[in-house]
Amino acid sequence: MTGHPSSHPNQGATSAGPRRIVVAGGGPAAHRFADAMHARGLDGWHVTVLTEEAHLPYDRVALSKALTDSNVDLTLGSASMWDHTALNLKTGERVTSIDAAGKTVRTAAGTVYPYDELVVATGSDAARLPIPGAELTHVYRTLEDVWSINKAITDLTAKLGRKVNAVTIGGGLLGLESAAGTEQLGATPIVINGSPWLMNTQLDEGAGQALGRLIEAKGFTVHGGVFPSEVLSDDDGQVTGVLMADGRIIAADIVIVAIGVRPRDELFRAAEGAPQQFQLGQRGGVVISDDCSTEVPGIWAIGEVANFGGMCLGLVAPANTMAEIVADRLHGGDATFPGFDTATKLKLSGVDVASFGDAFARTEHALEIVYADPARGVYQKIVTTDDAKTLLGGIFVGDASPYTSLRPMLGRELAAEPGAYLTAAGGGDAPETELPDDAILCSCNNVSAGTIRDTVNGCGACDGNAPVRELGELKGCTRAGTSCGSCVPMLKKLLETELTKSGVEVSKALCEHIELSRQELFDAIRVLELTSFEEIMAKYGTGAGCDICKPTIANILASQNSAYVLDAGRGTLQDTNDRALANMQKDGTYSVVPRIAGGEITPKKLGVIAAVAEQYGLYTKITGGQRIDMFGARLEQLPEIWKVLVDAGFESGQAYGKSLRTVKSCVGSTWCRFGVQDSVAMAIQLELRYRGLRSPHKLKMGVSGCARECAEARGKDVGVIATADGWNLYVGGNGGATPAHAQLLAKDLDDETLIRYIDRYFMYYIRTADRLQRTARWQEELEGGIKHVEDVVVHDTLGIAADLEAAMAKHVDTYVDEWADTLKDPERLRRFRSFVNAPDQKDDSITFVSDERGQMRPATAEEKALAGQQPVLIGASIPVRAATPGLPDENEV
Repeated sequence: MTGHPSSHPNQGATSAGPRRIVVAGGGPAAHRFADAMHARGLDGWHVTVLTEEAHLPYDRVALSKALTDSNVDLTLGSASMWDHTALNLKTGERVTSIDAAGKTVRTAAGTVYPYDELVVATGSDAARLPIPGAELTHVYRTLEDVWSINKAITDLTAKLGRKVNAVTIGGGLLGLESAAGTEQLGATPIVINGSPWLMNTQLDEGAGQALGRLIEAKGFTVHGGVFPSEVLSDDDGQVTGVLMADGRIIAADIVIVAIGVRPRDELFRAAEGAPQQFQLGQRGGVVISDDCSTEVPGIWAIGEVANFGGMCLGLVAPANTMAEIVADRLHGGDATFPGFDTATKLKLSGVDVASFGDAFARTEHALEIVYADPARGVYQKIVTTDDAKTLLGGIFVGDASPYTSLRPMLGRELAAEPGAYLTAAGGGDAPETELPDDAILCSCNNVSAGTIRDTVNGCGACDGNAPVRELGELKGCTRAGTSCGSCVPMLKKLLETELTKSGVEVSKALCEHIELSRQELFDAIRVLELTSFEEIMAKYGTGAGCDICKPTIANILASQNSAYVLDAGRGTLQDTNDRALANMQKDGTYSVVPRIAGGEITPKKLGVIAAVAEQYGLYTKITGGQRIDMFGARLEQLPEIWKVLVDAGFESGQAYGKSLRTVKSCVGSTWCRFGVQDSVAMAIQLELRYRGLRSPHKLKMGVSGCARECAEARGKDVGVIATADGWNLYVGGNGGATPAHAQLLAKDLDDETLIRYIDRYFMYYIRTADRLQRTARWQEELEGGIKHVEDVVVHDTLGIAADLEAAMAKHVDTYVDEWADTLKDPERLRRFRSFVNAPDQKDDSITFVSDERGQMRPATAEEKALAGQQPVLIGASIPVRAATPGLPDENEV
């Protein structure tokens, strides 16, 4: 559709006085338009905003806050803005008609307002259910709506003397926000959803099912794939239940309908004297061009009432963009609307959910890289082009930490293989990518990375072009991070990067709940001998913690004492794999990896592994770390399998932890005619010394018996290479998304000195590295790099060598095998069941088939469908590691 220019574009005041802009509606879009006009200058303009509500424009995105706290102030911006003489806000004034020929609008009170430019921002109404009893339901749309829900639940709780059954019809964004609010008010939340899975507009089936499991674990009841046919009540009109189409009755004391919105386009349908008819969308809303103008010159539409590309969407980001475009056009600009950005990130009852871009992989030949943990409710998916390079979209449930850095990279080439960004799958090694200046960092307010850089460096949005040093000031100047807030972590990171470039010291806070850096927190816990998450948060934190500080604290506690990692509430802090003491695979099964120190194993022990694999039908593979990995074990089978292995003398290989994985070795001087030292013996000694050592990231070691380097020691965090005079020690090597060669730390060491230096190196790394930081990156970021490491480890310039050695000695003396400990305690064994309420039932959704090589493998979605099962993951999904052969793999042990 071709846009129509304003009747007097960029004219401002005329001889008759200021040009008159009337805004019909007083929601967020109307507020943003008034704010945009105010920011650009109101000389020659007079803006009148007519809103039927009795309040100043408020933040509808934050309505959930008002549901639980009726006193919260959701007012948008500063109320003082309306004191400007050229801005006139009229509350309680609903526009009822437009006279396009006469260029006036009429309100319900009969007042007529003339205009030169009309901006319609009437928003939408909550959709209603056309069923008997619908008049007894509440909706979730305005402040009055949520206040009414709050009062009803409060009154019913007092009247009934029990928890109120609060039924929300609708399992989308608004429905789940509403249900979460009722739960916070003390009601029992029940969700009825027509789709088989939740948030089906934003999430695919796997993600929606994961979300369902997570919120059900928090006390919600979810009825999916069902439809209500009547709201039931008693003779007094009190709601008693919801009759479903299948005949079931769901008990209810209050019913809230949140099934979407309908554009309030009645002004366009009833407009008088229009020189040509307004074009209306098939599902409502007035059709606009890319400059946000309607078919009638001088009349614009923004927000939820505007239909662009056949869609009307109730999202803040496009509404803000439309408002800015109209303000720009009225000031003589040429801004255009790029289309809807449907990115979503929210937290529902503590559950993180995010979706962006082509989340459903509808682009031709798109690839889906998926990690799913059905038992824990974690689901991560990245969608790329068929070459796995360009980011098209993503979905995250349970762990949405990758969203912040990936969202601005939409449509751009990734810096690493996609799987490196799937943190729940053991990724997180992807290199930091410097956002291009034109990358949109804040989609709600259309703020680019370049704008942020300019503002920080003193040539951007702030008055006087003064450099910005604080996050709050940066948000105020640019508006970035002031709407939904999902971009704040990336905004903070970009601010810190620019400040560092300018030589300004920046905060190293671990997260929003803990002001200390990881190193400071580690030292505080060590010095004060704190042993629980609650103690630590009481002294150094605020709130309940998050998915950054919880696993970090769990890791620190595990690295400082030998207590069982899942006891005393520490289990809920751990990452997914640590909770199960095994690596979760893509189909919900687990891998079993016994320790094979130095890669040396007897025929008898090989036979035990073979027997276990045969008995339980496990896939077997020799790993890159010289161990044997068995795949396909169900959660409830893990204790049985480990009982056999422990009885045979095996122990946990800890392939699941941020800890030592393996010490790889060649056969050395015992067998090889080139070997100059016994590399196998040294590898075994090192592995048994450092087994179970928890660290900021996984650790790998290698010992080569000569300079031919068959154990690839220089690709490891610690590498040892034999010489005729002893051992050369290399440190800081990594494979993964950003490979790094280890650097030489010391030469021709005897056994005792070698081990002493490794003790110091590991402990110094554990105490000072950042969370999830590999040794290579840590070493690079240390001031002085390898020279600093040499000063501390070899020359003891900090005077802490004895302390580091003592800490390692404590670890060695107190080490206990986690699986052996688990098997001794019936209470600990209770964790290992697929269903909490049916401990003896196995998960029938797990299906295997035999492959052409004579081993079992997980059934594909198509094979499950043929077997009569509904797969959890749908589409052309590919295993995370199949797409990312170069990544540090949780199974590469």
